[in-house]
Amino acid sequence: MSTTKELQDFTQQVRRDIVRMVHKVQSGHPGGSLGCAEFFTVLYQDVMDYSTDFSMDGKNEDLFFLSNGHISPVFYSVLSRSGFFPVSELSTFRLLNTRLQGHPTTHEGLPGIRIASGSLGQGMSVAIGAAQTKRLNGDDKLVYTLHGDGELQEGQLWESIMYAAGRNIDNLISTVDYNGQQIDGSTDTVLPLGDLKAKFVAFGWDVLEVKKGNDIESIVAGLKEAKFRTGKGKPVCILLYTDMGNGVDFMAGTHAWHGKPPNDEQLESALAQNPETLGDY
Repeated sequence: MSTTKELQDFTQQVRRDIVRMVHKVQSGHPGGSLGCAEFFTVLYQDVMDYSTDFSMDGKNEDLFFLSNGHISPVFYSVLSRSGFFPVSELSTFRLLNTRLQGHPTTHEGLPGIRIASGSLGQGMSVAIGAAQTKRLNGDDKLVYTLHGDGELQEGQLWESIMYAAGRNIDNLISTVDYNGQQIDGSTDTVLPLGDLKAKFVAFGWDVLEVKKGNDIESIVAGLKEAKFRTGKGKPVCILLYTDMGNGVDFMAGTHAWHGKPPNDEQLESALAQNPETLGDY
C-alpha cells in the first residue's frame, strides 16, 4: 500500500513524463493524459494485483485495457515507473520502429500492453471477453477498463454495455474519464451525452461517481468501493469527473490541448509547475 504523499509524488513525475514525451517529438495527446494521471497512478500503485513478469494470458492477476488509446503518454509513463519496462525507454516515444507508438500496439511486444487501441469503442468488448475467460477458468481476479467520455458516442460501446449486464459480467470495472471535452470541443457541443449515470443504470450496471477525479484520496476510495461491488451480479461503472490538462495551468479545462504539443517555453512552464520527484528519464 502506498501513502497519499507517495501517490502524489508519483503522479507529479508522471505529469513531467507526459509533457516531456509529447514536447520532444512535437506530437501526441497531453490533455487527456494529464487528466488521468492520478487515476493511472492509483490503479497501478495501489489497487491492481498484477505481475511485471508480463504474459498475455494474464492468469491469476488483474487486467487493464485502455480503450481510449490516444492517451498513451500517461499509460507508458505509469507502466515504466511500475516496472514493466525501463523508464529510459520513454525517450523513444513516437519514434519510428520503437515500441512506444502514438497509440498502443501489441506487435512490438511492449510489456503491459494487451490490445491495440487506436480505434475508439473497442476496449470494453475485448475486456468482456477477458472477464468471461477468467470466470470460465475459475480465476477470481478483476478486469479494468478506461474510456473517454467522447468515446461513448461510439455505438459499439453501448452494445458491449448491454452485453456485459445481460451476461452478468460482474468481474468488470469500467471507468469513464468524464472531463466533458473531446478533440473538436466540449462533448455537449459535439454530441451531448445526456445523463450517463441514468443510462448505465438503465442498461443494468452498478454505477458510482467520483466527483473529485483528480484527487488521490477520492480515487482510492472510489476504486476500492468499486472492487467491493464486484461479484454481485452486475458490471461496475465509475464515472470519474476529471479536468483535462490537470496539473498544468495553461492546459487545464480546455479541449485545445487534446492533441497539441507544448513549445519550448510552455514545456519549461509545465515542468516548473511539477518539480521532479522520482527522477527524469
